[in-house]
Amino acid sequence: MISARAALMLITERLAAAGLEEPRREARILLAAAEGVSAAGLLALNEVDEANFAPLLQRREAREPMAYILGRREFWGLDFAVSPATLIPRPDSETLIEAVLAAGVKPRTVLDLGTGTGCLLLAALHEFPQAFGVGVDLSPDAAALARANAAALGMAERAVFLAGNWDAALAQKFDLVLSNPPYIEAADVPQLMPEVARYEPLSALAGGADGLDAYRAIIAALPRLLPPDGLAVLELGAGQAISVARLAVEQKFSCSTRRDLDGIERAALLTRCK
Repeated sequence: MISARAALMLITERLAAAGLEEPRREARILLAAAEGVSAAGLLALNEVDEANFAPLLQRREAREPMAYILGRREFWGLDFAVSPATLIPRPDSETLIEAVLAAGVKPRTVLDLGTGTGCLLLAALHEFPQAFGVGVDLSPDAAALARANAAALGMAERAVFLAGNWDAALAQKFDLVLSNPPYIEAADVPQLMPEVARYEPLSALAGGADGLDAYRAIIAALPRLLPPDGLAVLELGAGQAISVARLAVEQKFSCSTRRDLDGIERAALLTRCK
């Protein structure tokens, strides 16, 4: 046993040595998780058992993402379980939900392609209580996790999750299509920060040689998936708006964008040309 204060100092020093930018903040999160208390609850601890936090510390020193260590991540104010089978939900992706709300649509059916944790679909269903949704992911493990998240959030009766390749198993149309597809150029993935390059699923990151393979597949399917007044909202990587707009025009869709908090064109909104 060591004092909680000494443990925080030790964890902070080791995380700093590992190159983390906010070692003190992360030390508090990690120690709280190890002791099963809130961050505020650390103040009430006098001593802690090093055996509780040592395995978690080793994982974070190896640059495993904190979300995988904790097994949780918040998105759109909702709590999601995460696993190495899924991309970790990011605040930037909330721009897609903002874009849908700003568009003024009221979908009754929603499709999420490449659903991962189910965060986009379930956030949309949270905002549209009358809607029903389908999430598709290539990974059966991701689809199972998304299904569990829907149950935990009380939406099991309003969402179905399938393992499949984009739209291959789908026959119906949807009022709203969402997707955060893999959009990083394959050659760039190894250069990403270690938390991403080493741990997050490659299939959710790499979008082919030019980063556009998933957009080609999804946009080519939109004429079949969307009714005449339907809307598709796709997440964009930095600098991809023009390329995605060109793909949209080829399928007779118009494309507008919404910027994230950093000013990056993050969401592409696609509707049929009138």
